Amino acid sequence: MIEELDLLKKDWKKSESSFQQISESDIYKMIHKKSSSIVKWILIISVLEFIFLRGLDFLILFDADYTKKMEQIHLYDFEIILTVFNYVVLIVFIYLFYKNFKRINAASSTKKLMDDILNTRKIVKYYVWYNLFLVGVSSAIAVFSEIKYNPQLASMYESNKVILFLLSFGIVLVLFVVFWLFYKLLYGILIRRLHKNYTELKKIDF
Repeated sequence: MIEELDLLKKDWKKSESSFQQISESDIYKMIHKKSSSIVKWILIISVLEFIFLRGLDFLILFDADYTKKMEQIHLYDFEIILTVFNYVVLIVFIYLFYKNFKRINAASSTKKLMDDILNTRKIVKYYVWYNLFLVGVSSAIAVFSEIKYNPQLASMYESNKVILFLLSFGIVLVLFVVFWLFYKLLYGILIRRLHKNYTELKKIDF
């Protein structure tokens, strides 16, 4: 009787182990598929954002009124340099998103997928902070040049320095917050989903 119970226990443990392996394999496949889909959407959104916003930048640069305005406040050359620089940096980011998408698609182990998810989250965060930094710096320079070189504002500057400074700071802050909310909504949801996938993978790996 005792021997029969021992045999039953051994069979049960084998069955439990087999069930656990199948379950973990299914979970990994599901997380792998979800992670791949999330990174694909990050890639698609970044490409669409690049086409729309950078395309808008390109068209504005050839607008006669805008060109005249930028030349008046001594920002036209700066705008061209910044636009070209921004194009190069964003293309590099899009390439990295594409590379991460291919890596996650080809991930062959839980550890590899976890590493790829962490790498993707890190690059997306760099991408968001780069864009926010660019918004802050370019807005500050634009507002400063507007005050300094616009004849109407320049005449007010001497007598209303504090008011103009606070107004300029407020404009830059509002623009920064608007773009921060935009990127938080756009990429924040996807990043949180990737983090959730990473947490689920840790349960499998450890």
